[in-house]
Amino acid sequence: MKYKRLTKEQFEALHKEFTNFLATQSIDKAEWDKIKNEKPEVAEQELDVFSDLIWEGVLSNAKYLEHFSKNHIFLFHCQDKLIQSIVLKALEPQVDFMGKEGLQWLSDNLFTDTVEIHLGKKEYQEERNTSIFNLIKEGAILSDGQLYLQINGIIQL
Repeated sequence: MKYKRLTKEQFEALHKEFTNFLATQSIDKAEWDKIKNEKPEVAEQELDVFSDLIWEGVLSNAKYLEHFSKNHIFLFHCQDKLIQSIVLKALEPQVDFMGKEGLQWLSDNLFTDTVEIHLGKKEYQEERNTSIFNLIKEGAILSDGQLYLQINGIIQL
């Protein structure tokens, strides 16, 4: 398995897609039930293959990631060959970016001495999708890029 097996909830949400996946292998519901009962290791392999297919699609389409912690915001723009980052750090220890107030504080203090901004870019050290998956495993979430684009637009002025 290349990535991580989907959760039960994710499989339930992707029930139709999983059914289609099994159908491409000429496995109907009766056959699937039989495989689960008689060859559970084969069923596990099918779940893993499907999970990897879903992850591959999601990661291939990923353009932006965000990772919030108490005093840091990491914003990533995932391009084909490299990843660009904007890291925002609050120098005031009471600031908490995990709440709405923290983002308001950031808006009010972005260009003061209480916020450090670091820009970076780095070529992927491994395959693109694996690199993005590792960031997700570390707590990053997929994003529409709105915050990255806003901050990038402001600091480029």
